[in-house]
Amino acid sequence: MEENFADGFYTLTDEEGNESDFELIGQTEVDGVTYMALVPVDNDEEYVIFRVEEDENGDEILVTIEDDDEFEKVAAIFDEELFEDVDYDEDEDEEDEEDEE
Repeated sequence: MEENFADGFYTLTDEEGNESDFELIGQTEVDGVTYMALVPVDNDEEYVIFRVEEDENGDEILVTIEDDDEFEKVAAIFDEELFEDVDYDEDEDEEDEEDEE
């Protein structure tokens, strides 16, 4: 997967040549491997996680995580880092109060 970097925004090109724009929302290292969480610019509801590797020229490339266990481990870390300040119960409580009024 090819990518172009510019101020936290990435244009990724998949194997079929389709380009998509993403914004970097998080980066972490797990067991010596760097991972990046990116959200599609046109859909901010879900994010994707890529492993950072080097190609034969020494350039960094983003690679899809194929191993389910590796993905689950990294996804749990990103969920904790990215959403630790979100209190879903508080949002539900506010909605309940509004419904009562």
